[in-house]
Amino acid sequence: MLMYSVDSTASSASVCLTEDGRILADFYLNNGLTHSQTLMAMTESMLSIAGKQAHEIDLYAVNSGPGSFTGVRIGVSAVKGMAYAADKPCVAVSTLLSMAYNALGMYTVVCACMDARRSQVYNALFRVSGERVERITEDRAIGVSELLQELSAYDEQILLIGDGAELVAKSNERGNIILAPAHLRYQRASSTAAAALELYNRGEVVSPAALMPRYLRLSQAERERQEKVQKG
Repeated sequence: MLMYSVDSTASSASVCLTEDGRILADFYLNNGLTHSQTLMAMTESMLSIAGKQAHEIDLYAVNSGPGSFTGVRIGVSAVKGMAYAADKPCVAVSTLLSMAYNALGMYTVVCACMDARRSQVYNALFRVSGERVERITEDRAIGVSELLQELSAYDEQILLIGDGAELVAKSNERGNIILAPAHLRYQRASSTAAAALELYNRGEVVSPAALMPRYLRLSQAERERQEKVQKG
């Protein structure tokens, strides 16, 4: 099975091509260009270099949120369009879940964190035991101080992953909470692919039409609009 995976939920963008679980190509870019400029160009280049064509793809996977509102929309829209044209199924992956797959092979609690501004992070906790990833909490938006209070109940090692990891690490004083090294810290499409394969094997697939972004809170523009309405 040939699977195409995408992550565009933060400042970086990545695409990955896997065949029966084996990575054929994994392209990662973090140069400040918008995802609308880079995503399809990366995809075309990756397919060409890998010697594959779009019509050969059997399954599409995408980190569908949480994350940057614009980035999430671009990634989901790209996958919806490609999968719809090919009439192929999709897998929607939680960005936070995909980040836990960065720690495969370890034995640790993963605290996946994305900067949500206003001293909050998008967060979920996972337990990684070798090749197994077990969800501990649901995805949520949570204050950094509240999260650290929750983590204080754990005596085992906790690995901070994500672009919000440094924010949490700066406020942390416990020795068992450590920052993942840079090459494991951020989400990328190869981890999306690993998570998607597990979800696919459990039958968690959707049609292109049913693929939707997953937001944990309103966008800044929507919040400001609500505040204006409430003020009357």
